[in-house]
Amino acid sequence: MKSLKSELPVVVALIVLGLGYVFEHAVVAQGGGLLWTGLLVILTAIIAVAFRISHHAEILALRLGEPYGTLILTLAAVSVEVVILVVLLQGEPNPTLARDTVFAAMMFDINGILGLAAIVAGLKHGSAKYNLDSANSYIAMLMVAIGVGMFIPDFVPESKWEIYSVFSIAVMAMMYIAFLRLQTVEHRTFFEYSSGVGDEVHDVLHSPNSLHVSIMVVAIVLVGLLSEVMSVLLDAGLHGSDLPKAIPAVLVALISASPEILTALRAAQNNRMQTTVNIALGASLATVLLTLPVIEALALLNGERIVMALTPIQGGVLLLTFVTVMNNLHDGETNAIEGVSHFALFAAFIMLVVIGVI
Repeated sequence: MKSLKSELPVVVALIVLGLGYVFEHAVVAQGGGLLWTGLLVILTAIIAVAFRISHHAEILALRLGEPYGTLILTLAAVSVEVVILVVLLQGEPNPTLARDTVFAAMMFDINGILGLAAIVAGLKHGSAKYNLDSANSYIAMLMVAIGVGMFIPDFVPESKWEIYSVFSIAVMAMMYIAFLRLQTVEHRTFFEYSSGVGDEVHDVLHSPNSLHVSIMVVAIVLVGLLSEVMSVLLDAGLHGSDLPKAIPAVLVALISASPEILTALRAAQNNRMQTTVNIALGASLATVLLTLPVIEALALLNGERIVMALTPIQGGVLLLTFVTVMNNLHDGETNAIEGVSHFALFAAFIMLVVIGVI
């Protein structure tokens, strides 16, 4: 009974889904406040389900330990992101949606999550330690992955994009498989740091792992179905409006990152900065190495090229982010000053979205 009650958000989301399918056309026709209210309700339901996915992933993470723990958390978040992206791409043509979403996700993960967590840990513990090898490994892989997937495409001619897409997919898959192997076997110790503090996830029901996996799969499918309704309402709301063009991408990144933010902040508060680093940088790496190949593959199947190359402003902000993260994560310790520098970059990203530059 207690287990069933805890899944109330999923049940409510199912009801919202049913109402959405029944009334979506009427809401679109009515427009105005009703349309945006409906969109807010759908968005809230998706985020609530995303939190339940994160909860079950956290329980599995607690049982399996690092680095498997944060690996499960990041894979769950990226799965939600990919599902929503695929659904949204079936709506109004938006060739830059995937690129903008991946960029927004990195801003949320590296500057938002890492920045807030470093502030929280710094104010409570002075400085928080982590394994420097993990940060170096993540950053090295991230820079290459972004270069291959989001910088080089700007120089690939239209006639050669399919060949480069196949190459890009193969390289991304090779990199992720190799990193997964090294992270969990040969270099597993890089992603571990013993702080002597117990995990904060409550696993009082001791349900079998298969149950948690099953609920996660059902919830991810539910997110996809809810996203179909959100896509219809979002397209109608943005059509002909002066709202920032990056809103869909930011919404997808927000949905994906929201559960991770709370997990990372709890870890930072409990002086487990290694978990925060694994979540922030691991989620960014998984986003690039998993989201881009899926979207590239869909583009190949449809025969329509999607824009993966970063805009100059996106490239500049990302370059500044990497310079900052390499400077801050160089000694195995974080503090509140470093957190403020990252959060200032996140604030700049939000401002650029609001004024329509990104």
